[in-house]
Amino acid sequence: MRLGIMQPYFFPYLGHFSLISSVDKWVVFDVTQYTPKSWMSRNRILHPKTGWQYVNVPLSNSSASIKTSEARVLSLADTKKSIIGKLSHYKKKAPYFYKVSQLVQRVFENCLSDSLVNLNVSALSEVCDYLEIPFSYQICSELDLVYPENMGPGDWAPYICESLGASEYVNPSAGKGLFDVLDFEKRGVLLYFAEFSEFKYDTSLNTYEPNLSILDVMMWNSPEDIIAGLKLGTKLVKAY
Repeated sequence: MRLGIMQPYFFPYLGHFSLISSVDKWVVFDVTQYTPKSWMSRNRILHPKTGWQYVNVPLSNSSASIKTSEARVLSLADTKKSIIGKLSHYKKKAPYFYKVSQLVQRVFENCLSDSLVNLNVSALSEVCDYLEIPFSYQICSELDLVYPENMGPGDWAPYICESLGASEYVNPSAGKGLFDVLDFEKRGVLLYFAEFSEFKYDTSLNTYEPNLSILDVMMWNSPEDIIAGLKLGTKLVKAY
């Protein structure tokens, strides 16, 4: 089994889905300290005039003193209204505006609690369903694993891989400095790094901005073109 482990990001950029499409099982990593003003509670879309703007998820308890699993959305209804409002300018030019707007509606309809993790998992699930990417996930805080004390940033992945019986682990290439390949090898796990080339696309008269939320990517591109871009732009490199 090939495993991927990442924090629950909010409508993340396309490279996140490149990683999901490269693994058999996905672990939503929510057992460590929450980071306010991170990709877990916001992302970026095009601004109606120039550049980009944030779409945010206000929390009722945003603090570095809580675990990610404890983060709670202040108001799902208000958050949905704000995001739909910020996406409205795409209506004039983006060919997939209505489909993406309906997807966002479903994300909030299918989120049955005020948990930020549940909201973000709902978003990942809906996007993967739209793009026809298999998405088999487990939420880390629900795995009932007992972790050793004083876990460092590079310790979590090999431990979770061993606990879940994974034979391979894939991490974004930006995290190469976190890991010692020997920590995986002694557990019988092969370590790979996913490299993802930028996926450029036409944004009509708007200026293209790289690495925006998947929401922007889906506004301008068909699911077929996005999947083709993922296949073309994703490369797995074995660690030695």
